[in-house]
Amino acid sequence: MTSSDPPQPIKGPASYFPSIEKKYGRPISEWKSLIRDSAGRKHMELVDWLKTEHGMGHGHANALVAHTLAEDKKSGG
Repeated sequence: MTSSDPPQPIKGPASYFPSIEKKYGRPISEWKSLIRDSAGRKHMELVDWLKTEHGMGHGHANALVAHTLAEDKKSGG
């Protein structure tokens, strides 16, 4: 990739991050911390929690949980 190549579009769950930050007023790092503080919950339990406790839409909640859990799995967390 050279400096003249156009930037690649963000794909996958991270593509939702700008709209999540704009709509819910918190940085992604804060959402990830909240998810990590809820260790022991399963994927859909975390999604349901974000929807119920924070008024998040299903797609946004699912994207955050999926991305955070995948990140943790990669880092061995």
